[in-house]
Amino acid sequence: MLRVLILCCVLPILPARACDTALVLTIDVSNSIDAAEYRLQVDGLADALADPEVAQALVEGHVALAVVQWSGTERQALSIPWTRMTSAAAVAEFAAEARIMPRAFIQSDTAPAEAIRYALTLFDAVPDCARRVIDISGDGTANAGSPVPEARRAAQRAGVTINAIAIEGMGLAITGFYSRQVITSDGFVVTARTYRDYPRAIRDKILREVARIFG
Repeated sequence: MLRVLILCCVLPILPARACDTALVLTIDVSNSIDAAEYRLQVDGLADALADPEVAQALVEGHVALAVVQWSGTERQALSIPWTRMTSAAAVAEFAAEARIMPRAFIQSDTAPAEAIRYALTLFDAVPDCARRVIDISGDGTANAGSPVPEARRAAQRAGVTINAIAIEGMGLAITGFYSRQVITSDGFVVTARTYRDYPRAIRDKILREVARIFG
């Protein structure tokens, strides 16, 4: 008994592993997204997470991830809850879960403001994370819900960064919408020229958000 007490006193108590960044990945599943485009999004997300450089950045960056699907008003779903990226195995498991994630909604409007407000409520579950980031990805402008700039201001007041992936068809209309109305002053937009460019875009975006070399 005395030996056990001595060991308890001698061995150091290791601090809990800190969380640097809480990152909510939100996926547009509104009416403009067909089944093939949904599959390209979830496969692109899974492929990006399976990339060794991305996985290393997530682990070394002490990142917690969650995935939300969103479309119209009152149509937001937490598809994968907060998960700490503590190892390459944890990232691989998260990527595998993302790949088989069922679609949450079909045939609904596009309400990015409500997606932002919903994502903001999720950070209460990860109070130890120093940075909080919302990723919005989609291929259309708002046609439902409350004004997007108001939701963006709510995020800025809460100290939350909003970044975006704009999935374009023709031109750069969606990129302009996200730049003007969605991202916060400290955020950025990555443009995917088509859905097939989405895997590249999300890989670049995640690396920019969490890799140490980007600050």
